[in-house]
Amino acid sequence: MTGAFQRLQESLNEAKIAATHKVNEITTMNEKIVEMWPNKDSVERSGNRLTTDSGTKVYDADHWLKVVDPSTGHHGPSLLEDQIAREKIHRFDHERIPERVVHARGAGAHGYFKLYTPIPEFSSAPVLNDTARSTPVFARFSTVAGSRGSADTVRDVRGFAVKFYTEEGNWDIVGNNIPVFFIQDAIKFPDFVHAAKPEPHNEVPQAQTAHNNFWDFQYLHSEATHMSVWAMSDRAIPRSFRMMQGFGVNTFSLINAQGERTFVKFVWTPELGVHSLVWDEALKLAGQDPDFHRKDLYEAIENGYYPKWRFGIQTVAEKDQDKFEFDILDATKLWPEDLVPVNYIGEMVLNRNVDEFFAETEQVAFCTSHVVPGIGFSDDPLLQGRNFSYFDTQITRLGVNWEQIPINRPVCPVMNFNRDGALNHRIHKGKVNYWPNRFEAVPPASHKQETDSYQEYPARVVGLKLRVNGAKFREHFAQAQLFYNSLAEYEKKHVQAALAFELSHCDEPIVYKRDIDLALAQNVANMVGGDIPKEGRQNHGRKAPGLSQTDLPAIRPSIETRRVAMIIADGFDIGVLTAVRAALKAEGATTWVIGPRRGMIFPTGVDPESGTGGLMADHHLEGQRSTMFDAIFNGRAVHWVREAFGHLKPIGALGDAVSFLQQAVVLPGVDLAADPNSDEVVISYGVVTGWKSSVGILRSLDIEPSTSVFSSAFAHEISKHRCWERELDGLHTKLAF
Repeated sequence: MTGAFQRLQESLNEAKIAATHKVNEITTMNEKIVEMWPNKDSVERSGNRLTTDSGTKVYDADHWLKVVDPSTGHHGPSLLEDQIAREKIHRFDHERIPERVVHARGAGAHGYFKLYTPIPEFSSAPVLNDTARSTPVFARFSTVAGSRGSADTVRDVRGFAVKFYTEEGNWDIVGNNIPVFFIQDAIKFPDFVHAAKPEPHNEVPQAQTAHNNFWDFQYLHSEATHMSVWAMSDRAIPRSFRMMQGFGVNTFSLINAQGERTFVKFVWTPELGVHSLVWDEALKLAGQDPDFHRKDLYEAIENGYYPKWRFGIQTVAEKDQDKFEFDILDATKLWPEDLVPVNYIGEMVLNRNVDEFFAETEQVAFCTSHVVPGIGFSDDPLLQGRNFSYFDTQITRLGVNWEQIPINRPVCPVMNFNRDGALNHRIHKGKVNYWPNRFEAVPPASHKQETDSYQEYPARVVGLKLRVNGAKFREHFAQAQLFYNSLAEYEKKHVQAALAFELSHCDEPIVYKRDIDLALAQNVANMVGGDIPKEGRQNHGRKAPGLSQTDLPAIRPSIETRRVAMIIADGFDIGVLTAVRAALKAEGATTWVIGPRRGMIFPTGVDPESGTGGLMADHHLEGQRSTMFDAIFNGRAVHWVREAFGHLKPIGALGDAVSFLQQAVVLPGVDLAADPNSDEVVISYGVVTGWKSSVGILRSLDIEPSTSVFSSAFAHEISKHRCWERELDGLHTKLAF
């Protein structure tokens, strides 16, 4: 009976998922998806038959053509003439393309960009002025240092690249989740990447910078100091791709219809707020679920919780270029928001997962040189080199015709006299393949069409040819201190701990005994066995808004997409569980039932022998870990609860589960609901408990502190992401996990 019921439940779930997919397929259609449609086929379509690449049907895909003795059944050598087998093996042998040198491991999704504030005073680009448009986009998020086989949650910078398929051509913003970079000039990029990658003598370590070469490079290139502090901060271990900022990093230009130039930086800020993992959790997830971030992105979109970012610009008028103490063209410097505010003018929503990872996410190729009329470049020396390097890199990886690959093709018409080359898909009719030609075929834009064609800004260039950067490029420490000063106290502790971890993996004293900010250097040196400096660089004490993650909360208190583990065992209270799940689901959280086994778990009053009336567990306790969830409810497994407590996560318990926390777990310094007859909700260090508390009215849940409604109090703690007070007061160190 149990098996039959389970199969029925699974069938109903599959039908529901199929219906949801069909609706999503229709509602997320846009011009780019339509443009790619001729290149799509489904292996599940009825009537399909296996064929070769040239279309010949294949009747046997399991045996190579051989010489066979029909009398004995013995076979001889395989025949080279078997074109079907040869093709199959050849295609397999060449399935892999060179992986990206950096940003090799990534995940992507389709979506759209919507403008809500036009900016004609800055740019003539229609994508930045037409609020009626919905521009298709493809976004790819990635780690920088690791290979394709590395883990998602390593400490690393994250790539944040967006391709806009505009009506005027493709526009790519190729950035990171950190607003600055390690180097100022693109000529240093090979050295930086070589130093950050595994060391050449032993190919160790993978996907991390905790080794001699990286820190040797950082010290010898003091321009990297600012970025290194960011990389040691919580920004380098994001909770989710959906909960991190994106930055264009480089300085670009906006050109308006009057031909006036404004310098610009691009910013993406997630509506869910900016949140991170804690270090122990990131380490464990790298082994427990190395695909954590890519699964998180896929799961959110699959369940209809579409990630959304606000799109902002920081602008500096050309006449104000030199008024700052830093050079605005220096990619190792950010533009502090108190000096250059962010103006949010649009939003990006990702609402459709890819159909095939390789064809879309792996083959998508971004170029900083892809801009549209109204958007241009600057003399940023890192950007100048990126404009050359990215295009060259895509040719190496994907071939000279990489822009003809479906995911890379623009949605607007393409016509020029570029011809031939490997994997050319276009067939051009006509007698000429050059300009000018006797037919005046495919002429450049006329003078009347100048606003529709790309025009370089006529910047004045005067000077000598020298291998130097401007004087302001030579100051490398002020903004590193600005960032560090602006962090919350717990964020500063995390930077110190990260530096100590990284430098403790360096085994050459010359590397780990070097200097940084004096107070920071003294704390780190004490932890790694370095010489504790008595003198050093003094701190200027300045701060700026928007640098601490505490400055970047969700648009409103929200638990949307938060994963809550509901831990139960036989004899659980199904009424309480159902009510709490419904209340959390109404606010967008996903709940996952965790039991002692992956099967039917029976509530109190139900005989397990009946085989009915129970609840199917999504996972069993040993098949998942607390690291994979944002909060836990009714925790009965000691390790789960202690680990979640150590990782500063919200914990909720009602009824008998409170007794379990009191007697078996013993959370240090935490006040729990003590009176079994009380209806009060007790909140202490992110732990929410009650005995006879009201769960809450469905679909009217207020995410705010409450001493009477459990679901409201629990949701409020989840919306805060973590209980940092637990760490600041040292409670997490008093419990083994």
